[in-house]
Amino acid sequence: MTLTFNSDKYKELLTKYQPRLIRNEEENEKALAIVEKLMHRRNLTPEEDELFDLLITLIEKFEQEYYAPGQSSTPHSMLVFLMEQKDIKQSDLVRVISSEVVNGKREISKVEAKALGDFFKVDADLFV
Repeated sequence: MTLTFNSDKYKELLTKYQPRLIRNEEENEKALAIVEKLMHRRNLTPEEDELFDLLITLIEKFEQEYYAPGQSSTPHSMLVFLMEQKDIKQSDLVRVISSEVVNGKREISKVEAKALGDFFKVDADLFV
């Protein structure tokens, strides 16, 4: 059974959490708290998945600019970031990618990027 995206439910989530560009550490901590709450819930709705992805994107943008100005993210840094955010260990990814990829010894292939996108429920382009 495929769950369908409900725009009204998503609007309710957006109203409740009011995500926006993160401009300081306090706002970042608030966004991280919401992400952590969503990470620990089982069977997120499509609307919650969308909010989760949005917040991850906003957090990453802030952290790139705030903690590493001038450096852009790489597919590997995105993988490490998502692993940390979702408390995923290398062994949890053994069916998805090799340890060489996780350790940054080999680049992520397009097939692996698709598998990672499916695993983390994000756009596969983050890993390309």
